Amino acid sequence: MDAWWMCEVPYPHVPQSVLDATDSVRASLPNRWCDPRIAADLFEQAIDHYLLCDDMGLNIVATEHHAGINSLLGANPMLVSILARQTRKARILSLGTLVSLRREPVRIAEEYATADVISRGRLELGFVKSGGSEMASANANPVNNIERYWEAIDLIEKALTHQDGPFSWEGKHFTHRHVNIWPRPWQERFRMWAATGDPHTAAEVGRRGMVHTLVLRGHDGTKRAYAAYRKARVEAGLPPVSTDNFAYSAFISVGDTDEEGQRVGEKLLWFLNTSLKSAPQYAQLLPGTAPPHIAGQAWRTRPKPQSSGPNLVNAEKGVATAQENAMKLVSMTVEQAMAQGLLFAGNPDSVYAQIKKFHDDVGGFGHLNMLGRTGFVTHAESEKNIRLFGKEVLPRLKEIAPAMPALEAAA
Repeated sequence: MDAWWMCEVPYPHVPQSVLDATDSVRASLPNRWCDPRIAADLFEQAIDHYLLCDDMGLNIVATEHHAGINSLLGANPMLVSILARQTRKARILSLGTLVSLRREPVRIAEEYATADVISRGRLELGFVKSGGSEMASANANPVNNIERYWEAIDLIEKALTHQDGPFSWEGKHFTHRHVNIWPRPWQERFRMWAATGDPHTAAEVGRRGMVHTLVLRGHDGTKRAYAAYRKARVEAGLPPVSTDNFAYSAFISVGDTDEEGQRVGEKLLWFLNTSLKSAPQYAQLLPGTAPPHIAGQAWRTRPKPQSSGPNLVNAEKGVATAQENAMKLVSMTVEQAMAQGLLFAGNPDSVYAQIKKFHDDVGGFGHLNMLGRTGFVTHAESEKNIRLFGKEVLPRLKEIAPAMPALEAAA
């Protein structure tokens, strides 16, 4: 198993009274509350953490979000290019530029090609569907977002691999008469990732053979999505894939003792408890985000936080909605997060045992993504976490070899 480290560079330094009075901390909080001097320090420390990961044998991940305290990374390619130059060994996963919100996929391909050349072939491409407040931030239409998502990926892939002069692209959502990117990337082919949890999209990820990563989905959601991936490949007559095609993202906090690991791990939950708070007009009520036959129900109802875990059930095939999951996560405690597989925390032996058990319970995965420093975790605490994980946990994880698990029926 490989391990990856990601920091979204959140900005927690806003008075709680201001956060409580804001309808969405991921969309409408005025940026006068962002001190650029503090932001500069946060970026510098995050890059230092990435360089430490390079030394400790971890691969690295850069993400992208917009208009909120959950992440200062509004321009993923900029950080990816910095890391391409400053690191030496680590694979670099861009997870990633919001391709369905950008109007020029060819420009995204040019950015990726440049970063891949700078890194001398260490770049991996990850795609997320985006949605919610990011639709508003990008002035994008949520209707047909999924169609734009897949078409953008197809165009980016062709732009990165085509080497025979200009070609034209006449798609449903994107039109480019002259595509001929320079420089061409270092790699002939990229490994591509997709982050999604719903079975429908997971099935398409499976048909395409991409690495499927689940983010904070817990046992049941992860098993369901992995099963949909495998089932889709069988139904399409495609060969099975090993656990190397699956990844899982969770908070990880390693301390000298269980108490220390859990104490710092509790700070990581700031990302859930604070930064997921958003108003329904930025998420639940966007047109096109729910199937037509249940859209009215989604607009009429507002799920309420409960305490039994993140996977609530609604009338649509027993699958928890994204809004329901988000509201559950806001009130998550350390104990609940650990029980659900959202947080692995404790001393090195405990953390390894928790990860291994979760790995076995969900059918296995070949990549573990550490959701790194967030909330009020200090620079020193984050460095210690990386060092302890890299020295005491990662060597044991690398001994877990890819496997070919049996097909499970998708829920």
